[in-house]
Amino acid sequence: MKTTSIREAYHNVRKYSEQICEPLETEDYVPQPVPFVSPPKWHLAHSTWFFETFILKAFISDYKVFNEDFSFLFNSYYNNIGNRTLRTDRGNVTRPTIRNVYAYRQYVDQCMLDFIDNLTDETAISLIELGLHHEQQHQELLVTDIKYILGHNPLFPVYKEGRNLVGDQNQDFGFLTIPEGVYEIGFEGEGFCFDNELGRHKVYLNQFEISKSLVTNADYIAFMESGGYQDFNLWLDEGWSWVNENKMQAPMYWYNIEGEWHYFTLSGLQRVNPDAILSHVNFFEASAFAQWKNMRLPTELEWETASAQLNWGLRWEWTNSAYLPYPGFSKAAGAVGEYNGKFMVNQMVLRGASVATSPMHSRKTYRNFFHAHERWQYTGIRLVK
Repeated sequence: MKTTSIREAYHNVRKYSEQICEPLETEDYVPQPVPFVSPPKWHLAHSTWFFETFILKAFISDYKVFNEDFSFLFNSYYNNIGNRTLRTDRGNVTRPTIRNVYAYRQYVDQCMLDFIDNLTDETAISLIELGLHHEQQHQELLVTDIKYILGHNPLFPVYKEGRNLVGDQNQDFGFLTIPEGVYEIGFEGEGFCFDNELGRHKVYLNQFEISKSLVTNADYIAFMESGGYQDFNLWLDEGWSWVNENKMQAPMYWYNIEGEWHYFTLSGLQRVNPDAILSHVNFFEASAFAQWKNMRLPTELEWETASAQLNWGLRWEWTNSAYLPYPGFSKAAGAVGEYNGKFMVNQMVLRGASVATSPMHSRKTYRNFFHAHERWQYTGIRLVK
Protein backbone atom coordinates (compact mmCIF):
# COMPACT_ATOMS: atom_id res chain seq x y z
CA MET A 1 0.00 0.00 0.00
CA LYS A 2 1.19 3.52 -0.77
CA THR A 3 1.52 6.02 2.06
CA THR A 4 -1.36 8.11 0.65
CA SER A 5 -3.72 5.12 0.47
CA ILE A 6 -2.73 3.99 3.98
CA ARG A 7 -3.41 7.46 5.31
CA GLU A 8 -6.81 7.60 3.59
CA ALA A 9 -7.76 4.11 4.78
CA TYR A 10 -6.69 4.93 8.32
CA HIS A 11 -8.70 8.15 8.36
CA ASN A 12 -11.84 6.52 6.91
CA VAL A 13 -11.86 3.51 9.22
CA ARG A 14 -11.21 5.51 12.36
CA LYS A 15 -13.91 8.05 11.55
CA TYR A 16 -16.46 5.34 10.77
CA SER A 17 -16.19 3.96 14.31
CA GLU A 18 -17.07 7.39 15.64
CA GLN A 19 -19.92 7.77 13.15
CA ILE A 20 -21.47 4.57 14.49
CA CYS A 21 -21.48 6.15 17.95
CA GLU A 22 -22.90 9.54 16.90
CA PRO A 23 -26.54 8.66 17.79
CA LEU A 24 -25.55 7.60 21.32
CA GLU A 25 -26.14 9.55 24.49
CA THR A 26 -23.35 9.68 27.07
CA GLU A 27 -25.11 7.08 29.22
CA ASP A 28 -25.22 4.61 26.31
CA TYR A 29 -21.42 4.35 26.18
CA VAL A 30 -21.03 2.61 29.54
CA PRO A 31 -23.41 -0.35 30.17
CA GLN A 32 -22.31 -3.97 29.94
CA PRO A 33 -25.54 -5.98 30.41
CA VAL A 34 -23.83 -9.36 29.96
CA PRO A 35 -20.18 -10.49 29.78
CA PHE A 36 -20.11 -11.05 26.00
CA VAL A 37 -21.22 -7.47 25.29
CA SER A 38 -18.61 -4.73 25.63
CA PRO A 39 -19.52 -1.08 26.23
CA PRO A 40 -19.16 1.22 23.20
CA LYS A 41 -16.60 3.27 25.13
CA TRP A 42 -14.44 0.18 25.56
CA HIS A 43 -14.54 -0.60 21.81
CA LEU A 44 -13.43 2.94 20.95
CA ALA A 45 -10.57 2.78 23.45
CA HIS A 46 -9.46 -0.80 22.69
CA SER A 47 -9.20 -0.22 18.93
CA THR A 48 -7.07 2.84 19.73
CA TRP A 49 -4.95 0.85 22.19
CA PHE A 50 -4.20 -1.60 19.35
CA PHE A 51 -2.51 1.10 17.25
CA GLU A 52 -0.71 2.63 20.22
CA THR A 53 0.62 -0.75 21.39
CA PHE A 54 1.48 -2.54 18.16
CA ILE A 55 2.59 0.46 16.07
CA LEU A 56 3.49 3.60 17.99
CA LYS A 57 5.19 2.01 21.01
CA ALA A 58 6.89 -0.61 18.83
CA PHE A 59 8.28 1.67 16.09
CA ILE A 60 8.78 5.09 17.70
CA SER A 61 11.56 5.02 20.28
CA ASP A 62 10.57 8.26 22.02
CA TYR A 63 6.80 7.79 21.82
CA LYS A 64 4.99 9.02 24.92
CA VAL A 65 1.88 6.99 25.80
CA PHE A 66 -1.33 8.91 26.39
CA ASN A 67 -2.03 7.25 29.74
CA GLU A 68 -0.04 4.44 31.38
CA ASP A 69 -3.22 2.89 32.84
CA PHE A 70 -4.88 2.44 29.46
CA SER A 71 -2.92 -0.68 28.55
CA PHE A 72 -4.31 -2.40 31.64
CA LEU A 73 -7.84 -1.09 31.03
CA PHE A 74 -8.15 -1.68 27.29
CA ASN A 75 -6.08 -4.78 26.50
CA SER A 76 -8.57 -7.47 25.50
CA TYR A 77 -6.95 -10.92 25.57
CA TYR A 78 -3.29 -10.42 24.65
CA ASN A 79 -1.38 -12.23 27.39
CA ASN A 80 1.93 -11.31 25.78
CA ILE A 81 1.20 -7.63 26.39
CA GLY A 82 0.64 -7.88 30.13
CA ASN A 83 -2.09 -7.63 32.74
CA ARG A 84 -5.60 -6.51 31.86
CA THR A 85 -9.00 -5.98 33.43
CA LEU A 86 -11.40 -8.90 33.44
CA ARG A 87 -13.79 -8.93 30.50
CA THR A 88 -16.73 -8.92 32.92
CA ASP A 89 -15.47 -5.65 34.45
CA ARG A 90 -15.48 -3.55 31.28
CA GLY A 91 -18.79 -1.96 32.23
CA ASN A 92 -17.38 -0.91 35.60
CA VAL A 93 -14.84 1.40 33.98
CA THR A 94 -16.84 4.62 34.36
CA ARG A 95 -13.56 6.51 34.38
CA PRO A 96 -11.88 7.52 32.12
CA THR A 97 -14.85 9.45 30.77
CA ILE A 98 -16.01 9.15 27.18
CA ARG A 99 -14.62 12.66 26.62
CA ASN A 100 -11.21 11.37 27.71
CA VAL A 101 -11.50 8.34 25.43
CA TYR A 102 -12.20 10.57 22.44
CA ALA A 103 -9.16 12.68 23.43
CA TYR A 104 -7.17 9.42 23.46
CA ARG A 105 -8.34 8.61 19.94
CA GLN A 106 -7.43 12.08 18.73
CA TYR A 107 -3.97 11.88 20.30
CA VAL A 108 -3.18 8.46 18.82
CA ASP A 109 -4.64 9.39 15.44
CA GLN A 110 -2.40 12.42 15.12
CA CYS A 111 0.65 10.37 16.10
CA MET A 112 -0.33 7.65 13.64
CA LEU A 113 -0.85 10.06 10.76
CA ASP A 114 2.54 11.65 11.44
CA PHE A 115 4.08 8.18 11.49
CA ILE A 116 2.36 7.17 8.24
CA ASP A 117 3.68 10.26 6.44
CA ASN A 118 7.23 8.91 6.83
CA LEU A 119 6.42 5.20 6.61
CA THR A 120 8.70 2.77 4.78
CA ASP A 121 8.84 -0.27 7.08
CA GLU A 122 6.92 -3.17 5.51
CA THR A 123 6.31 -4.80 8.88
CA ALA A 124 4.70 -1.63 10.16
CA ILE A 125 2.57 -1.38 7.02
CA SER A 126 1.29 -4.93 7.54
CA LEU A 127 0.50 -4.22 11.19
CA ILE A 128 -1.40 -1.04 10.30
CA GLU A 129 -3.45 -3.02 7.79
CA LEU A 130 -4.15 -5.64 10.46
CA GLY A 131 -5.12 -2.87 12.88
CA LEU A 132 -7.61 -1.42 10.40
CA HIS A 133 -9.26 -4.79 9.82
CA HIS A 134 -9.25 -5.32 13.58
CA GLU A 135 -11.10 -2.04 14.03
CA GLN A 136 -13.60 -3.02 11.34
CA GLN A 137 -14.33 -6.15 13.35
CA HIS A 138 -15.00 -3.94 16.35
CA GLN A 139 -17.23 -1.70 14.26
CA GLU A 140 -19.52 -4.67 13.68
CA LEU A 141 -19.35 -5.49 17.37
CA LEU A 142 -20.21 -1.87 18.13
CA VAL A 143 -23.41 -2.18 16.11
CA THR A 144 -24.45 -5.48 17.66
CA ASP A 145 -23.45 -4.53 21.21
CA ILE A 146 -25.32 -1.23 20.94
CA LYS A 147 -28.37 -3.19 19.79
CA TYR A 148 -28.06 -5.51 22.78
CA ILE A 149 -27.69 -2.60 25.21
CA LEU A 150 -30.70 -0.70 23.83
CA GLY A 151 -32.68 -3.87 23.16
CA HIS A 152 -32.55 -4.80 26.84
CA ASN A 153 -33.67 -1.36 27.95
CA PRO A 154 -37.33 -1.70 29.06
CA LEU A 155 -38.30 1.28 26.87
CA PHE A 156 -36.76 -0.18 23.67
CA PRO A 157 -35.22 3.19 22.67
CA VAL A 158 -34.54 4.04 19.04
CA TYR A 159 -30.89 4.13 18.03
CA LYS A 160 -31.58 5.71 14.66
CA GLU A 161 -34.73 6.03 12.53
CA GLY A 162 -34.49 4.06 9.29
CA ARG A 163 -31.74 1.82 10.70
CA ASN A 164 -33.81 -1.38 10.96
CA LEU A 165 -31.12 -3.74 9.56
CA VAL A 166 -33.46 -6.78 9.65
CA GLY A 167 -35.87 -5.79 6.88
CA ASP A 168 -34.00 -7.05 3.80
CA GLN A 169 -35.54 -9.80 1.67
CA ASN A 170 -34.31 -12.57 -0.60
CA GLN A 171 -33.76 -11.71 -4.24
CA ASP A 172 -33.01 -15.21 -5.52
CA PHE A 173 -34.71 -18.54 -4.95
CA GLY A 174 -34.37 -22.23 -5.65
CA PHE A 175 -31.35 -24.48 -5.19
CA LEU A 176 -27.90 -24.49 -6.74
CA THR A 177 -26.38 -27.87 -7.60
CA ILE A 178 -22.65 -28.28 -6.98
CA PRO A 179 -21.27 -31.43 -8.65
CA GLU A 180 -18.95 -33.80 -6.84
CA GLY A 181 -15.29 -33.12 -7.30
CA VAL A 182 -12.09 -31.71 -5.90
CA TYR A 183 -12.18 -28.03 -4.95
CA GLU A 184 -9.69 -25.54 -3.50
CA ILE A 185 -10.43 -23.82 -0.21
CA GLY A 186 -8.73 -20.85 1.44
CA PHE A 187 -7.39 -17.45 0.51
CA GLU A 188 -5.05 -16.81 -2.39
CA GLY A 189 -3.95 -13.79 -4.36
CA GLU A 190 -3.32 -10.15 -3.48
CA GLY A 191 -4.89 -8.22 -0.66
CA PHE A 192 -5.50 -8.77 3.02
CA CYS A 193 -6.64 -11.90 4.80
CA PHE A 194 -6.49 -13.18 8.37
CA ASP A 195 -4.14 -16.02 9.18
CA ASN A 196 -7.03 -18.45 9.73
CA GLU A 197 -7.89 -18.20 6.01
CA LEU A 198 -4.53 -19.78 5.11
CA GLY A 199 -3.30 -22.11 3.73
CA ARG A 200 -5.16 -22.94 0.61
CA HIS A 201 -5.83 -26.65 0.20
CA LYS A 202 -7.80 -29.17 -1.85
CA VAL A 203 -10.93 -30.96 -0.62
CA TYR A 204 -13.23 -33.57 -2.12
CA LEU A 205 -16.96 -32.85 -1.96
CA ASN A 206 -19.90 -35.06 -2.81
CA GLN A 207 -22.62 -33.51 -4.97
CA PHE A 208 -24.98 -31.28 -3.00
CA GLU A 209 -27.73 -28.73 -3.51
CA ILE A 210 -27.57 -25.46 -1.60
CA SER A 211 -30.36 -22.91 -1.24
CA LYS A 212 -29.94 -19.63 -3.10
CA SER A 213 -32.07 -17.92 -0.46
CA LEU A 214 -31.86 -17.58 3.30
CA VAL A 215 -34.56 -18.72 5.73
CA THR A 216 -37.21 -16.02 6.28
CA ASN A 217 -39.16 -15.00 9.35
CA ALA A 218 -42.26 -16.68 7.91
CA ASP A 219 -40.33 -19.93 7.50
CA TYR A 220 -39.20 -19.78 11.09
CA ILE A 221 -42.62 -18.84 12.45
CA ALA A 222 -43.94 -22.02 10.81
CA PHE A 223 -41.26 -23.96 12.68
CA MET A 224 -42.23 -22.28 15.94
CA GLU A 225 -45.98 -22.81 15.43
CA SER A 226 -45.42 -26.48 14.65
CA GLY A 227 -43.89 -26.93 18.10
CA GLY A 228 -40.26 -26.65 17.07
CA TYR A 229 -39.12 -25.40 20.48
CA GLN A 230 -41.01 -28.24 22.20
CA ASP A 231 -39.86 -31.24 20.11
CA PHE A 232 -36.65 -32.68 21.55
CA ASN A 233 -36.26 -34.90 18.47
CA LEU A 234 -35.17 -31.87 16.44
CA TRP A 235 -32.45 -30.68 18.77
CA LEU A 236 -28.89 -31.60 19.51
CA ASP A 237 -28.67 -32.70 23.14
CA GLU A 238 -26.73 -29.63 24.22
CA GLY A 239 -29.16 -27.46 22.27
CA TRP A 240 -32.17 -29.08 23.95
CA SER A 241 -30.59 -28.34 27.32
CA TRP A 242 -30.11 -24.71 26.23
CA VAL A 243 -33.79 -24.45 25.23
CA ASN A 244 -35.03 -25.80 28.55
CA GLU A 245 -32.58 -24.02 30.84
CA ASN A 246 -33.38 -20.67 29.21
CA LYS A 247 -37.07 -21.33 28.41
CA MET A 248 -36.51 -20.37 24.77
CA GLN A 249 -39.45 -19.92 22.43
CA ALA A 250 -38.26 -17.55 19.68
CA PRO A 251 -35.20 -15.81 18.18
CA MET A 252 -33.44 -13.08 20.14
CA TYR A 253 -35.26 -9.74 20.26
CA TRP A 254 -38.67 -11.35 19.45
CA TYR A 255 -41.67 -10.63 21.69
CA ASN A 256 -45.21 -11.99 21.44
CA ILE A 257 -47.46 -9.00 22.13
CA GLU A 258 -51.19 -9.80 22.24
CA GLY A 259 -50.71 -12.75 19.92
CA GLU A 260 -48.56 -10.96 17.36
CA TRP A 261 -44.79 -11.22 16.99
CA HIS A 262 -42.73 -8.05 17.31
CA TYR A 263 -38.96 -7.62 17.32
CA PHE A 264 -36.59 -4.99 18.54
CA THR A 265 -34.64 -3.28 15.78
CA LEU A 266 -32.22 -0.37 15.88
CA SER A 267 -35.24 1.68 14.78
CA GLY A 268 -37.20 0.52 17.80
CA LEU A 269 -39.83 -2.15 18.45
CA GLN A 270 -41.65 -3.18 15.25
CA ARG A 271 -43.93 -5.92 13.97
CA VAL A 272 -42.01 -8.89 12.57
CA ASN A 273 -41.95 -8.74 8.77
CA PRO A 274 -42.71 -12.30 7.65
CA ASP A 275 -41.00 -11.80 4.28
CA ALA A 276 -37.75 -10.48 5.76
CA ILE A 277 -34.71 -12.69 6.27
CA LEU A 278 -34.45 -14.32 9.70
CA SER A 279 -31.82 -12.98 12.07
CA HIS A 280 -30.43 -13.53 15.58
CA VAL A 281 -30.60 -17.32 15.85
CA ASN A 282 -27.82 -19.51 17.20
CA PHE A 283 -26.30 -22.73 15.89
CA PHE A 284 -28.65 -24.87 17.99
CA GLU A 285 -31.69 -23.14 16.48
CA ALA A 286 -30.26 -23.31 12.97
CA SER A 287 -29.56 -27.03 13.35
CA ALA A 288 -33.05 -27.74 14.76
CA PHE A 289 -34.71 -25.81 11.94
CA ALA A 290 -32.70 -27.72 9.35
CA GLN A 291 -33.72 -30.99 10.99
CA TRP A 292 -37.37 -29.91 10.91
CA LYS A 293 -37.05 -29.20 7.16
CA ASN A 294 -35.39 -32.60 6.59
CA MET A 295 -32.29 -30.79 5.37
CA ARG A 296 -28.99 -29.71 6.93
CA LEU A 297 -26.58 -26.82 7.27
CA PRO A 298 -23.74 -26.55 4.76
CA THR A 299 -20.18 -27.26 5.79
CA GLU A 300 -17.87 -24.27 5.44
CA LEU A 301 -16.16 -26.11 2.57
CA GLU A 302 -19.47 -26.44 0.71
CA TRP A 303 -20.38 -22.83 1.46
CA GLU A 304 -17.10 -21.45 0.13
CA THR A 305 -17.29 -23.62 -2.98
CA ALA A 306 -20.80 -22.37 -3.75
CA SER A 307 -20.27 -18.78 -2.62
CA ALA A 308 -19.27 -17.44 -6.02
CA GLN A 309 -22.81 -18.23 -7.21
CA LEU A 310 -24.74 -17.21 -4.08
CA ASN A 311 -26.26 -13.94 -2.91
CA TRP A 312 -24.54 -13.54 0.47
CA GLY A 313 -23.52 -10.81 2.86
CA LEU A 314 -26.89 -10.14 4.55
CA ARG A 315 -26.45 -12.49 7.50
CA TRP A 316 -23.58 -14.41 9.04
CA GLU A 317 -24.55 -17.92 7.97
CA TRP A 318 -24.09 -20.83 10.34
CA THR A 319 -22.20 -23.78 8.93
CA ASN A 320 -21.92 -27.29 10.28
CA SER A 321 -18.14 -26.97 10.61
CA ALA A 322 -16.13 -26.66 13.79
CA TYR A 323 -13.61 -23.83 13.89
CA LEU A 324 -10.30 -25.60 13.32
CA PRO A 325 -6.99 -24.75 11.60
CA TYR A 326 -6.44 -25.41 7.92
CA PRO A 327 -3.56 -27.69 6.88
CA GLY A 328 -0.27 -25.88 7.35
CA PHE A 329 -1.69 -23.20 9.66
CA SER A 330 0.86 -21.66 12.02
CA LYS A 331 0.55 -18.89 14.57
CA ALA A 332 2.73 -15.81 14.34
CA ALA A 333 5.16 -15.24 17.18
CA GLY A 334 4.23 -12.98 20.08
CA ALA A 335 0.99 -11.13 20.72
CA VAL A 336 -0.12 -11.02 17.08
CA GLY A 337 -0.19 -14.82 17.14
CA GLU A 338 -2.94 -14.66 19.78
CA TYR A 339 -5.34 -13.12 17.26
CA ASN A 340 -7.06 -16.28 15.97
CA GLY A 341 -5.27 -19.51 16.70
CA LYS A 342 -5.97 -19.82 20.42
CA PHE A 343 -9.73 -19.70 19.82
CA MET A 344 -9.82 -22.83 17.67
CA VAL A 345 -11.85 -24.94 20.10
CA ASN A 346 -15.56 -25.35 20.93
CA GLN A 347 -16.74 -22.87 18.31
CA MET A 348 -18.63 -23.14 15.02
CA VAL A 349 -17.75 -21.37 11.76
CA LEU A 350 -20.02 -18.77 10.17
CA ARG A 351 -19.49 -17.60 6.63
CA GLY A 352 -20.22 -14.54 4.54
CA ALA A 353 -20.92 -11.23 6.23
CA SER A 354 -23.91 -9.33 7.58
CA VAL A 355 -25.75 -6.04 7.30
CA ALA A 356 -23.63 -4.85 10.24
CA THR A 357 -20.30 -5.74 8.60
CA SER A 358 -18.20 -2.72 7.70
CA PRO A 359 -17.67 -1.81 4.03
CA MET A 360 -14.80 -3.65 2.31
CA HIS A 361 -14.57 -6.15 5.16
CA SER A 362 -16.03 -9.30 3.61
CA ARG A 363 -14.76 -11.96 1.22
CA LYS A 364 -15.73 -15.53 0.45
CA THR A 365 -12.81 -17.01 2.46
CA TYR A 366 -13.56 -15.02 5.66
CA ARG A 367 -14.03 -17.36 8.65
CA ASN A 368 -16.10 -15.96 11.49
CA PHE A 369 -16.63 -18.10 14.59
CA PHE A 370 -18.87 -18.14 17.63
CA HIS A 371 -19.97 -20.51 20.36
CA ALA A 372 -23.04 -22.55 19.46
CA HIS A 373 -25.34 -20.75 21.91
CA GLU A 374 -24.51 -17.18 20.80
CA ARG A 375 -27.01 -15.22 18.73
CA TRP A 376 -26.57 -11.49 19.32
CA GLN A 377 -24.90 -11.13 15.94
CA TYR A 378 -26.90 -10.80 12.70
CA THR A 379 -26.90 -14.54 12.08
CA GLY A 380 -29.08 -16.51 9.67
CA ILE A 381 -29.68 -19.90 8.06
CA ARG A 382 -29.00 -21.30 4.60
CA LEU A 383 -29.96 -24.93 3.97
CA VAL A 384 -28.49 -27.83 1.99
CA LYS A 385 -30.20 -30.94 0.65
